[in-house]
Amino acid sequence: MNFFKTIKLLALIPIILVLGCKDDDDPVLIHPEVLSSSPAVDAVDVPTNSVIEITFSKEMDPTTINTSTFTLMEGANAVAGTYSYADVTAVFTPASDLKGNSTFIGTLTVGAKDIEGLALKSKYVFSFNTGVAPDIDAPMVTVNDPLNDAIDVALNKVISITFNEEMDASTLNGTSFFVKQGANSVDGVISYSNNKAVFTPNADLGDGLLFSVTVTTDVKDVAGNAIAAANLWSFTTDAKPTVTSIEPLDNATNAARNKVITISFNEEMDVSTINSTSFLLKEGLNAITGTIDHSSKSASFIPTMSLGSNLTYTVTVTTDVKDLGGNSIADDKVWSFTTGTVTGLQAVNLRASGNYVILAKTAINNSPTSAITGDIGISPAATTFITGFSLTDATGYATSAQITGKAFAADMASPTSSNLTTAVENMLTAYTDASSRPTPDFLDLGTGNIGGQTLVAGLYKWNTTVTIPTDVVISGSADDVWIFQISNDLTMSAAMNITLDGGAQAKNIFWQVAGEVVIGANSHFEGVILCQTGITLQTGASFKGRALAQTAVILDQNAVTKP
Repeated sequence: MNFFKTIKLLALIPIILVLGCKDDDDPVLIHPEVLSSSPAVDAVDVPTNSVIEITFSKEMDPTTINTSTFTLMEGANAVAGTYSYADVTAVFTPASDLKGNSTFIGTLTVGAKDIEGLALKSKYVFSFNTGVAPDIDAPMVTVNDPLNDAIDVALNKVISITFNEEMDASTLNGTSFFVKQGANSVDGVISYSNNKAVFTPNADLGDGLLFSVTVTTDVKDVAGNAIAAANLWSFTTDAKPTVTSIEPLDNATNAARNKVITISFNEEMDVSTINSTSFLLKEGLNAITGTIDHSSKSASFIPTMSLGSNLTYTVTVTTDVKDLGGNSIADDKVWSFTTGTVTGLQAVNLRASGNYVILAKTAINNSPTSAITGDIGISPAATTFITGFSLTDATGYATSAQITGKAFAADMASPTSSNLTTAVENMLTAYTDASSRPTPDFLDLGTGNIGGQTLVAGLYKWNTTVTIPTDVVISGSADDVWIFQISNDLTMSAAMNITLDGGAQAKNIFWQVAGEVVIGANSHFEGVILCQTGITLQTGASFKGRALAQTAVILDQNAVTKP
């Protein structure tokens, strides 16, 4: 071997020795990793009372697992809690139950270290979704029926209790829901539906007695939570109903001939027992026909025709009249009164607005050809807002082949403008007069449907729209007055008729309407309309009276005649 080659090989021996040798005391650096989490990644329906656990691949330094390295978030909200560590597992215990039906994200940063000080190999992020939060709240009572300390409770009353949530029906039974009268138990049947338990007595409750109701803490919701405290209440049943007032009074004189006879009771009555055989009106031996209207504690007899002048009438309400508990009045209620000569209701004074068969503030629109008998007027609107009449101008008025009378507008020559201003002011005053008449004889008659009715003279009031779907008769003498107060619309169906009977006159019939008036096609209407908005006569409708509107009157081939 060449000497120089030998020298080179000898020089490489230390390097080979260094590269080929390993020191058995030098440790291998193994960073900790997360092996699993609980709840698992993307777990669903996780109980809201869960704790969060992270299991590592090796023993960790517990001091490095804290609020800065281990967090749980619900949206932007950090979940508060405490940390613990044992057996390579870190546990986060929330301070309170987690929010139900929500997504949570847990994060463990590389700030977490093992006992050798080696950081977590990589940040660990996981998420899960909670399920419905368990119901741990005690159910609450929302309604007792009858109310505590209620009086005059019907003898056939069922007793009920309503809760704020779904209850376990099996816990509502004779030992947890019972009724007593003194020391005596009331027999009955218990039923349950829609959060409401009902106790139905097997027989009517006693008359005028005190009853107690008990619902114990054995009653539970479907989650097993009992009501917080026993629910106790009491009520008193009804005694026989008594009459509290009559109208007219016994032996009254000079009663209006359109008088409605009314009887009131101290409690709610069974309206089916107040009828033509139990509520009677007679003049001598002659029975008076009429209709009977009811409210919760009163009933009214409405004569079909105005009563005669200076005659004595007798009213009888029999013991067939009963309250809701089936209790009859103690004795027949009998009283008498004598009529005067008038109906007792004064006509509405139209003043200057009564000079017009049609008076409006904004427009009178006509679809030719109509036939108008009487003057028409409009103010403050101008002549151009009277359309469809082919008007011929004159000084201070206009004429039309469709008008037997004259047409007036606010822009016509003096004194037309000032006359119309006065007429419109008088129209508003008349409307207020009609609407403010107190103490109606008839309230919400027919609940607003007056079709088929015979309307005797008097003051009527409705808090609803009034409809006329079938023919109506207005019956009374030539001096009788009718005022109809309507808080919404008045609508008459097509081809219906208002007929006057007994001498009644259209000029004495006043329809005060806060809403819109619509008279159906080919119908016939009678009376003075005082409308706060607009009046529409549909095709072919006829009208005897006056159309006084605070907005517009719309015509379509109509016959309108002043009364």
